[in-house]
Amino acid sequence: MIDGRGERGSSRALRWFVAFAFFTVLAGDAFRYSITWYGWIAVVLATSAVMLVLLVRNRREWRFNGLPYPLIAFLVLTVLSIAWSNYRVFSVIGAFSTIITALAAVTIAVLLSRTEILWALGMALRFVLGLSLLFEFVVAVFVRHPILPWWANYGTEKIHPADYWSRDLLFAGDRIQGIVGNSNLLGFVALLGLIVFSIQLATRSVRLGWGFLWLAVAIATIALTRSATVIVALVAVAVVAIILVLVRRMRTAHGRRGVYIGSAVVVALGVVGAIVYRGQLLALLNKSSDLTGRTDIWAEVIRLARERPVAGWGWISYWYPNVHPFDNHSAFVKGGVQLLQAHDAWLDVWFQLGVIGLIVFGALVLSTVVRAWIAAVDPPMRATDQPTPYSALTLLPILVLVALLAQSLAESRLLIEYGMLLLCLFAVSTKRDLLDTGRLADASQSEGRQAR
Repeated sequence: MIDGRGERGSSRALRWFVAFAFFTVLAGDAFRYSITWYGWIAVVLATSAVMLVLLVRNRREWRFNGLPYPLIAFLVLTVLSIAWSNYRVFSVIGAFSTIITALAAVTIAVLLSRTEILWALGMALRFVLGLSLLFEFVVAVFVRHPILPWWANYGTEKIHPADYWSRDLLFAGDRIQGIVGNSNLLGFVALLGLIVFSIQLATRSVRLGWGFLWLAVAIATIALTRSATVIVALVAVAVVAIILVLVRRMRTAHGRRGVYIGSAVVVALGVVGAIVYRGQLLALLNKSSDLTGRTDIWAEVIRLARERPVAGWGWISYWYPNVHPFDNHSAFVKGGVQLLQAHDAWLDVWFQLGVIGLIVFGALVLSTVVRAWIAAVDPPMRATDQPTPYSALTLLPILVLVALLAQSLAESRLLIEYGMLLLCLFAVSTKRDLLDTGRLADASQSEGRQAR
């Protein structure tokens, strides 16, 4: 893939603004726990308004028909679902939030180069991880007791452990939650940090000392959160990274074919082994046979999806507990905590948009993954149609996508906040790169004909 856009530099203010936007979607709960949902919504709307202004001002840099068609189809479907939604007001809100997230992704893809995106994402991840460890340290050393969100008022109600912003567990040997108030989310942010910081070190875009320091912070955070979902995602990312390195080293189609076949066999054996020894693996991951109640949630979501299998109940993004069918369902309340997602992105899409939604969303994910894979394994090309050395930067989209897809089997974050933003960002950026490659190839052929 070419790197023409990588040569263009954006302003420092723009890069920091995008870093703040990444921080907002990565640490949404930190805003909601500190300045309430209303404060967080105000921040999101203000950030989205700036993104829209930037996108309009730079309208010559992009074309509507240059966006991925599955992305456009998915966004249109979320809007159309309002017509048959069981909760139309909330579908309007859900569709609006998804569209502004996608527009933010388009803005970032249009205005920033790959290197700048890597920098902005890296800065956001550093702030989330650094503030999370500092937050837990302050709670453990100075506060010395669990703390609730600042605006919360539970009165005489029994407080569930999941309601706490921090449970003061840094020195207790248990799982910390950080500023996001959730061990699984903090662990996944650390996994993203592990990917981004490694690529920054490989591309020498950061000083070695600082690079290895933040890499150590990401690894320590994964260890302190001990999320089973993140561990599985980490294994998936590591396997794909190894396959990509092997494919890159092959100079012939035959060699690549051998890597693909061998990798498929190894992965298949690994999947079979995981199924056969699932009991031992679950015990190793400290998970019960029902995956901490997820099987009950999935069963209820499947039952509801079968009631409206074709087009679903209507797009909603976050679940709203007080509307049907989320109310009065014991399967959607675990340990006294009301669930706001299906804990599986694909079941959530089926439930909200039916089989039609699954097909459209699946096309969006598949096309993005295919383009990201091609970008990772095909060497960048010069204008002279000659290959250049591989760059670790091209690994960013595919490795992040693998992590998101692994997480999507146990969480629905792929449909909201950082999951949707990163999916849309890589869908748009890889499509733009593919179009740039096509234009470069056409230019090279034209130059060749003129030379003749």
